[in-house]
Amino acid sequence: MNSQQAYDEFWNSFGVDAFEESTVPDDAFATRDAYITYTAASDEFDRTVSLTASVWRRSTKWKEITELAALIEERIGRGGHVVWYDGGGIWIKRGTPWAQRMSDTDPAIRRIFMNIEVEYFTTV
Repeated sequence: MNSQQAYDEFWNSFGVDAFEESTVPDDAFATRDAYITYTAASDEFDRTVSLTASVWRRSTKWKEITELAALIEERIGRGGHVVWYDGGGIWIKRGTPWAQRMSDTDPAIRRIFMNIEVEYFTTV
């Protein structure tokens, strides 16, 4: 598995579909209640890269989407979470500010936007 596959696998491990931001299907809400979007970088070694992720849910309430964001926050933790791939790892950390509720033009859509910091490192 390469670094991008490992990063994708991380975002898809929360029980809902996750898509790199530019690959969200046009009918995303037609076939699912919630999903995650994320930005990605490729093997940016020796520096921290600022990225973003969002959780989306079709609902008029914040409860379920807040629980999903809390699950992501818990997995990352205060010290970050390392995702391993062949030859290296990705250290995923919470950015600042961590998470913010966002409005949408559709009042039935809830979104929480998260700042993420990642570092790539090699093990060889």
